Amino acid sequence: MAHEPKTQAPGVKGWIEYRLPIFSFLDNSLGSKYPAPRNLNYWWNFGSIAGICLVLQILTGLFLSMHYAPHVSLAFDSVEKIMRDVNYGWLMRYSHAVGASMFFVVVYIHICRGLYYGSYKAPREILWWLGLVIFLLMMATAFMGYVLPWGQMSFWGATVITNLFSAIPGVGESIVHLLWGGFSVDNPTLNRFFSLHFLLPFAIVGVVVLHIWALHEHGSNNPLGIDVKGKQDTIPFHPYYTYKDFFGFGIFFMVFAWFVFFSPNSLGHPDNYIPANPMVTPAHIVPEWYFLPFYAILRAIPDKLGGVVAMFASILIMFVLPWIDRSKVRSGTFRPLFSKIYWLFIINAVILGYMGSQPAEGIYLIIGRICTAIYFAYFPILWFISGNEKTLPLPLSISAAVTAKANHNAHH
Repeated sequence: MAHEPKTQAPGVKGWIEYRLPIFSFLDNSLGSKYPAPRNLNYWWNFGSIAGICLVLQILTGLFLSMHYAPHVSLAFDSVEKIMRDVNYGWLMRYSHAVGASMFFVVVYIHICRGLYYGSYKAPREILWWLGLVIFLLMMATAFMGYVLPWGQMSFWGATVITNLFSAIPGVGESIVHLLWGGFSVDNPTLNRFFSLHFLLPFAIVGVVVLHIWALHEHGSNNPLGIDVKGKQDTIPFHPYYTYKDFFGFGIFFMVFAWFVFFSPNSLGHPDNYIPANPMVTPAHIVPEWYFLPFYAILRAIPDKLGGVVAMFASILIMFVLPWIDRSKVRSGTFRPLFSKIYWLFIINAVILGYMGSQPAEGIYLIIGRICTAIYFAYFPILWFISGNEKTLPLPLSISAAVTAKANHNAHH
């Protein structure tokens, strides 16, 4: 069938649009022609803030890579040179280091929001999967980035984490030697990690594009967890949510700037300001804070292979969450029993993180094991209660709920 002939609008914008319809694409994806549920709250800001974090990490990382030397005898000194001698090098380095932590804070909140409001339920399962793939790629990228300054925690963190793969029966040792590029953590390891740390963020960008594509196929979930019934349930994304997002960006950048300018090292470890020394093992090897809950799970299992399996299972189990949670109701707002075990799960994860930061001995190890058991127990409990819980009645539509709330506020 022949295409309808397009007419070219006047001006430069019309000339570009006629040849490459970029403006109409943006308008349909993020502009006034993209309908969004009219009741999205500020928890929905964190998706776009995560996008800003990714762009910041790529830009600051690009500038840092211009001055970084991926060699074991030069890496530590090149980072110090960036901090002391390169114009605004300190700002780039601190923005990148703090940015990694901020990125994880934002993504953890984004995941928690998805868990509470049932954003993983049909028809958004692939959207959820793509989000988890982004999270796994972030973890790999962050781990490799932490190795690059070649301080004590960098070296020993790399040694401990890469050694975990040796627990895999049969092929474990071969995988470890492949990661190292030799028989110990040395120059080839640093080169590999630098290359992958530079490359993986662009892989993340690719998955983010798929994530947004999947999101736009069925639209955003909303706090009520009910489907859009018609035009009365939606408002244009621009200007309503773009302005709301910019307000969120403002708050985020204030927090981000406070850490960069007043407390840039509070989220890191002081041992990483000591050059890497294979002859001296730090008293207590800890990864970055955003890995601590998984590190606690790893240490809670006495068997090395069992610990590695449990650590990976703690994330991979999230892929089957859409089928574990059998409830037809999405939002935790209308699921009293679910919301209680949800908050128990979140508090438990925070305690796990604290246990991961403490020595693997005594009471810390016992509490870590109890918290690990609670973490994995959440999923069978969720499966059971989601098929049996008594839910609250759902509103007829988004617009009906919004109008009822407005009337209630007007009377009070």
